[in-house]
Amino acid sequence: KKFLPPFITYLRMWDQEASKRVDEFWAISDFIKERIGKYYRQPSTVIYPPVNISKFQINTKYKIQNTDYYFMAGRLVSYKRFDLAIKVFNRLGLPLKIVGIGPEFKKLKQMAGKNIEFLDLVSDERLAELYAGSRALIFPQEEDFGIVPLESMASGKPVIAYGAGGALETVVEGETGLFFREMTEDSLAEAIRKFETIKFDPWVCRRQAERFDVFVFKENILKNLNT
Repeated sequence: KKFLPPFITYLRMWDQEASKRVDEFWAISDFIKERIGKYYRQPSTVIYPPVNISKFQINTKYKIQNTDYYFMAGRLVSYKRFDLAIKVFNRLGLPLKIVGIGPEFKKLKQMAGKNIEFLDLVSDERLAELYAGSRALIFPQEEDFGIVPLESMASGKPVIAYGAGGALETVVEGETGLFFREMTEDSLAEAIRKFETIKFDPWVCRRQAERFDVFVFKENILKNLNT
């Protein structure tokens, strides 16, 4: 049996006891709703987090020179699996741009071939341009929900995502993106190759993202407060 430090055991006991005093659980996804049911044995209501769709536009207003690249954005930490994407893009030789900083930055940059560009942190306006100019977003991690895929779709761009967690609730396979089912280089590479044979409608992507807009979030909050 795995040994747990006393303070971890205490925190778990406190957490279980505190959960009994909650009036109502709200979950940010069905993925988290299942966890609440499993660990707290309580029902919950799913209210998806808001995405400010107005900050992103389909590539009509931007004067972007090079749009032949894939895109990633986020904090450079191990669970987000930037390393997996870099290995695959090294193999395929396709262009990839990465926005973000974090403890894995040096390691990831050393791994990357010349086809992979690191842009560190950028302004909100520049981020919107990069989304809009990309071919697709690469999203190889499992998240509780995941805002980045919706920002990409709000920009009219599809998502190639690992088929787990919140991405399953936001990305519509074959319409706004594709899933790869195994956390392996071969599985992701196969999804990218398949993506290059499919044409996605940017307005379908945009309409999917609009289902998670700030306005929708506010409506859902008010509706659940009044019930």
